[in-house]
Amino acid sequence: MNLPATLRPTLEAGLRELGLAPTLAEPLLAYLALLARWNQTYNLTAVRDPQEMVGKHLLDSLAMHPFVDDLARRGGHLADLGTGPGLPGIPLAIVKPGLHVTLVESNGKKARFLREAVRQLGLKDVRVAEARIEAVDEPGAFDAITARALATLPLILELGGHLLKPEGTLLAMKGVYPADEIAALPAGWGLAASHPLRVPGVDAERHLIVVRRTSAD
Repeated sequence: MNLPATLRPTLEAGLRELGLAPTLAEPLLAYLALLARWNQTYNLTAVRDPQEMVGKHLLDSLAMHPFVDDLARRGGHLADLGTGPGLPGIPLAIVKPGLHVTLVESNGKKARFLREAVRQLGLKDVRVAEARIEAVDEPGAFDAITARALATLPLILELGGHLLKPEGTLLAMKGVYPADEIAALPAGWGLAASHPLRVPGVDAERHLIVVRRTSAD
């Protein structure tokens, strides 16, 4: 699918604002073109306008990129739970070479799209786990798990907390600060940090909530 020419300068400006190289626009637009094409046939995302996808999908996903820097440097493993069409996992994998990403998605058509995207984009450190989150039988395999617009913090931990190493972290992407969800964190888990995020071109609150174990399970 041919994307509008206006997308590249918008994306490049957003990447600069996030402290990322504008040259990353090329592979990110290749992913976006694939997503937009598949979205014409399969309902992968409710956002159908490619211009809107730049802010609400690509830049929104990448707003958390500084918080996986250390993970990428040491070749760490991140599980993106309920990734849908690959958000934030695929954009993060594109901009953070060395980061090993597992895209967890139970929906068959979305998983097919993910496998095709990984193949076409040549993402060698990305794999797809077509399964419900709680059914992924890889206990303690991941340094971090992330989720974007998936569920409440307690439910994310109920479904996917088993995937984390003892010192692992949940990096949850949220809108407004989720005070009630934080207050309802299950025993043995606690808030480690909260980071307000600025998404270029998106006028809405965003927070990255970092949760860690507070005691041994």
